Amino acid sequence: MAKKNDPPVDLWEIQNGYASEGYQTICGVDEAGRGPLAGPVCAAAVILPPGFEIPGLNDSKQLSDKKRRELFPVIQAQAIAWGIAMVDEQVIDEINILNATFRAMKEAIDQLSVHPDLALIDGNRVTDFGVPAIPIVKGDARVASIAAASILAKVARDEFMEQMDLMYPEYGFAIHKGYGTKRHYAAVDQFGLCPIHRKTFFRKYYEQKQ
Repeated sequence: MAKKNDPPVDLWEIQNGYASEGYQTICGVDEAGRGPLAGPVCAAAVILPPGFEIPGLNDSKQLSDKKRRELFPVIQAQAIAWGIAMVDEQVIDEINILNATFRAMKEAIDQLSVHPDLALIDGNRVTDFGVPAIPIVKGDARVASIAAASILAKVARDEFMEQMDLMYPEYGFAIHKGYGTKRHYAAVDQFGLCPIHRKTFFRKYYEQKQ
């Protein structure tokens, strides 16, 4: 996290470095929802106009929910291209969360109306996304297009979980979005698992309760 007196981060420095190597169309990719006990993992891919600035974009994890939701349509309107993809809890249980996250990222990239020649991926691992890909640790605080992607993924997933709250109101999904809060575990203890829970995420929990 940046300190008060730290100079502002240039969110285009890293991407411009790759552009100087000859990459012309660069997308940023991020995910939301790797950790929750329920619901899908969501990924977004965004291609921004070179040098484009969105006020308040820096370090999206520091943004309020209200600010993220305000920026969501701004990013969609101003981006050259964007894609959002979700991989549900059943697939997560089948292929594990890392592979499900990679699948969501690839699907988001595949949705882009403009084909990128490089993808900058938030995190420290990549796979075959169909385009050259480079991991950027803490990329959502360092690269504008990744920060934009993180906002799209987070807001899209939050809105999905709010819809799931209407179907399964006893679990409180609108509040915790599927994360493992005390309230969430208490609801599971009372009502059991619902169809959108990630069954594999509860193995250790039930083993400890035996």
